[in-house]
Amino acid sequence: MTDAKSTAFDWVTHNHPHWSAWNAHIWDLAETAWREYRSSQWYVEKLRAEGFTVEQGSGGMPTAFSATWSNGPGPTIMAYAEYDAVPGNCQIADTYRAPRKGLSRFAGGHTDPHSALGMGSLVGTLAAKAAMQQHGITGTLRFMGEPAEKVRGSKPIHAARGYYNGLDAIISFHPFYMMPYCNTARWDTHCGPYYAAIYEFLCETPETWLADAQGGPIPAAHTSARAPGANDAVVAMYTLSKMMRDHMLPHTGTWTLNETILASGQATADNLAAQMAMIMFAARCPDVAMLKNIYDVLDRNAAAAALASHCTVKRHWVSKSKPGLANHAMAEITYRNLWKAGAPSYGAEAVQAARAIQKELGLTPMDNPYADELSELIEPQEAERRIRQTIPAWQTHYTSDDYTDMTWFAPTVRFYIARPVLKAPPGFAYPDWVMNALGGIPASIDPTIMTAGKTIAGTILDLMTDRNALARAQEEFRARKTASADPAPWCDYEPPIDFPWPEYVETPRGRAWWIPATADDRALER
Repeated sequence: MTDAKSTAFDWVTHNHPHWSAWNAHIWDLAETAWREYRSSQWYVEKLRAEGFTVEQGSGGMPTAFSATWSNGPGPTIMAYAEYDAVPGNCQIADTYRAPRKGLSRFAGGHTDPHSALGMGSLVGTLAAKAAMQQHGITGTLRFMGEPAEKVRGSKPIHAARGYYNGLDAIISFHPFYMMPYCNTARWDTHCGPYYAAIYEFLCETPETWLADAQGGPIPAAHTSARAPGANDAVVAMYTLSKMMRDHMLPHTGTWTLNETILASGQATADNLAAQMAMIMFAARCPDVAMLKNIYDVLDRNAAAAALASHCTVKRHWVSKSKPGLANHAMAEITYRNLWKAGAPSYGAEAVQAARAIQKELGLTPMDNPYADELSELIEPQEAERRIRQTIPAWQTHYTSDDYTDMTWFAPTVRFYIARPVLKAPPGFAYPDWVMNALGGIPASIDPTIMTAGKTIAGTILDLMTDRNALARAQEEFRARKTASADPAPWCDYEPPIDFPWPEYVETPRGRAWWIPATADDRALER
């Protein structure tokens, strides 16, 4: 190991108490897509304190940022943070199920967890910076703040607006979320394309056949049935799309279509037709043709629902995200540094927390409660072999994440570090709150950040100092991009920040989730 890498690895180890507290803070904020105000502000202030020049609100997105630090000529290497949580997953960082104090259980919580994703990337970047300064290694570090990953939000926009131009390499880290992607890097099969769009139904001129029902001045009086409205349109589109789902595409490959109802007008006016309602559909597909087929059907369903309910409909794009480009050279460089960093290991405190969770669920606590795979490494080629056993031979892309938009601008690695998961007795499945809690308990999540930080720092330093390795990665990138018929960004829309995304709000009671806490939430607290 070089002296510079030793310095970087030592920085990660010695600063553990600091970054552990930083991560716990971001995890506890648990702000959701497009509304990560405090989380992004924390990163901006920390990066500025570390000497980075920071553009806040990059790409027209209030919770995005673009940070740069340079100490002279050399490669420009980028890493990034995500920090969005998921509504409905509010969980205390403890060994029992309960929302964080004072919040609704429907508030946000880190499921992947993006808190550790962002912190691992920050720790690795700051460790590389410290080594560059101490050992006279010149170059430029870029660190991006990427909101709304759960709807593949910011990266297509940053890509289209030029924020990834001029980079020499990009490092993409994620806590592992499915086998065999645990302590490894992607090889050939990268994440696929994705569309998400909001269908907004407006009922500004409701149906008028009831106007003369009573001969009174109020067409929709309390004694008359209300006219169809925007809620009816959303329900019609929802049910029609569910019915048509099996006919949109044959059941080959791996694709999903999911929906979320964002808002409904006149929630407390039961005798008036709802004026506005929205539903978002998101599709993850192996290829672009499938995406276009799905959205052709959705557009027709929306038009039919609007016509039936006397509404108008508008489609608003949330995301158009490209499939990923592989880069073997980057995967090899990163995996070598993962091997040097070593897989995560779990100490006595982490084991105690895991055993307490098992006891809470009525299980016999295990001597070694964490999954064996968490402390093992798997070579990228072997992970690729295993994943290909689960998908059709023709399928080139698998699963979903918007790092893919970065892969079209510079050689990019996508690698995974183990996140804490528990062994399960035969036939038993842990409830969702368990993984959420383990992602917030420092003793169980810090090993993920430790390994990720060292891996990222070592990879940055290799790319800064080994120009031959970087040149191989760039040559491969150019060849793969040239072979593509569609190299340009897909984003042709404004940042979708003005929709009724769920968020935390300030109330006379203090900071709260937009859905208030109830007696049921309080009953879970201990």
